[in-house]
Amino acid sequence: MKQADIAKSKFAHPDGDHLTLLSAFESFKYNNESPDWCYKNFINFRAMKSAGNIRAQLVSQMNGMGYKIELCSKRPKEYINRIKKSIVSAYFMQVAHLERAGHYMTVKDNQIVQIHPSTAIEHKPEWVLYHEFVLTSKNFIRIVSEINPKWMLKIAPDYFDLDEFKNNEIKKKLLKLQDKLTNSD
Repeated sequence: MKQADIAKSKFAHPDGDHLTLLSAFESFKYNNESPDWCYKNFINFRAMKSAGNIRAQLVSQMNGMGYKIELCSKRPKEYINRIKKSIVSAYFMQVAHLERAGHYMTVKDNQIVQIHPSTAIEHKPEWVLYHEFVLTSKNFIRIVSEINPKWMLKIAPDYFDLDEFKNNEIKKKLLKLQDKLTNSD
């Protein structure tokens, strides 16, 4: 377990698990998709190969539709934000907010949740997007990344129709943010 945790920490990204997974995938590609490299780093080789196949299919489809694929290696913050925005566009319904009481609350369905201990995030961001909701003795959210709440309001305005939200801390925060966005345009 200790060796696996050390190996995992090599790929950890401070913004969260989605970018940590991307870091592991990029390292896999850099190391010539080596099964030995996967074994040494406690990574499932088949999962990496599958991710590579899915990526190749996406690139092929994007090329077929005439999209230009750009790498933002000269602007790493922009590159990271583009990735995170694309994740928000797919998983905008899976967002949680850090409440004043110290726990996270899922947006809209108001479930009290905790970030799973396996996360790469070492701080408590105010807004997170999660990939999985895991119900054990506690409600956990897994594969978590810090996000900018402005992205939610811009990417999915119909979903974030604040008239449909309960009057709570999340609604107050989003109303305040929505006012800022409206007044800055």
